[in-house]
Amino acid sequence: MRPTVDVDVDYLIVGAGAMGMAFADSLVRNSDATVAIVDRLHAPGGHWIDAYQFVRLHQASAFYGVASTQLGGGQRQASGPEAGLHERATAPEICLYYADVLAQLAATERATFFPRCEYTGGTEFRSLLSGRRHTARRARIVDATYLAPTIPSSTPPSFAVDDEARVIPVNDLVRLEEPPDQFVIVGAGKTATDACIWLLQNGVDPDAICWIRARDPWLLNRAVVQPDPAIFLGMAADIMEAASEALSADDLFRRLEDLGIMLRIDRAVTPTMAKAPTIAQWEIDLLASITNVLRLGHLRAVATGRLRFEDADVRIHRKAVVVHCAASGLRYPPLVPIWQVDAIRPRPVRVGFPCFGAALAGYVEATRSDDETRNDVCRPSPYSDTPADWLTMQVIGGDASLAMSRQADLKAWSNTTSLNPARVPPDRAADPAVLDAAARLREAIAPGRERLAALAAAR
Repeated sequence: MRPTVDVDVDYLIVGAGAMGMAFADSLVRNSDATVAIVDRLHAPGGHWIDAYQFVRLHQASAFYGVASTQLGGGQRQASGPEAGLHERATAPEICLYYADVLAQLAATERATFFPRCEYTGGTEFRSLLSGRRHTARRARIVDATYLAPTIPSSTPPSFAVDDEARVIPVNDLVRLEEPPDQFVIVGAGKTATDACIWLLQNGVDPDAICWIRARDPWLLNRAVVQPDPAIFLGMAADIMEAASEALSADDLFRRLEDLGIMLRIDRAVTPTMAKAPTIAQWEIDLLASITNVLRLGHLRAVATGRLRFEDADVRIHRKAVVVHCAASGLRYPPLVPIWQVDAIRPRPVRVGFPCFGAALAGYVEATRSDDETRNDVCRPSPYSDTPADWLTMQVIGGDASLAMSRQADLKAWSNTTSLNPARVPPDRAADPAVLDAAARLREAIAPGRERLAALAAAR
């Protein structure tokens, strides 16, 4: 049996995805700490390593990555349907970005990456290639996998598949050699919308697509979620103003739709899902061209020429290709404190924007001396799944933002990184549009949050 190799570091970071890299970057750059980063994959980047080939960030690149190095450089799209909006990186661009971030961390000589290694508990991990075991005996554990998403390429379908049925993960769409008689898209989240848009952009007739949407989604209009403080703060003010008058979660979402903040694919259907990734109006228009939509609950089984639901069977073309896009994506574990005895678990610390949350947690770890203080100033915020969840997320995220803003250094540090969507760069601080949006938000936030809390409590 090989001897266990000692790894002498202060922190063992489990997971080299977005959360792990953002935490490591802030910690290393704001302290003299040493870190070991462990991941089962061969490179940093997390789920982007296995992502489907045509995926892009749903949000602006500037909101993603690590605090020290802006992804994409803040460029705007010069052409196409999103001309004027900030660029959105592709999966290859994101993977190259994380490779560069890792190289920068390694250059400090205080960060070491252990690829193709499996965390085995405690302070130990094992190489999946050599079998060699390692232990970081004195290290504190950072569990950056607590919110790791599930994706179709690594998650089996949740429905049964008969031997003769043709079911593929979304990644295999680009490998089809012959056009099928029909595409059946399973799922209603970002992966499914991306698959439908890609097919339509590549000439597939909308009538050749059958879309299984167990739940219709609310989506955020990408045009109002931009790294421009006048736009972002204006959107936040609109939400709070609408919230102060809302009668229910559904009523609030309809008000936000009227304001151009929320979008839905079919205005005749009230969505029950509100994970709320961003999307553009041109994408909504494309998706609305698909009229063969099945809302029969979750798919139970696929057989040749037939889909089986709980209370119905539906015929499809015998040579249809069923595209599995139905992995749950976001995870919803208990909302525990970030700092615990056994591990640090980075999370979002305001409404959404997980990279900012992990980066802030890394900074707080570097600049505070005890966990009670850290947990007090850096509070986790949940993801949402339903419209009611979205209200709760707004309340908890608002409380977390308030706790952070009371700390002068956290407020100042947060204003240095584009990961913070509410950041106001120095050259925009006196901009009349920014000042107006900020004033509106200050006036609306108290009544808006009070009404959100009441609606959330009544769910």
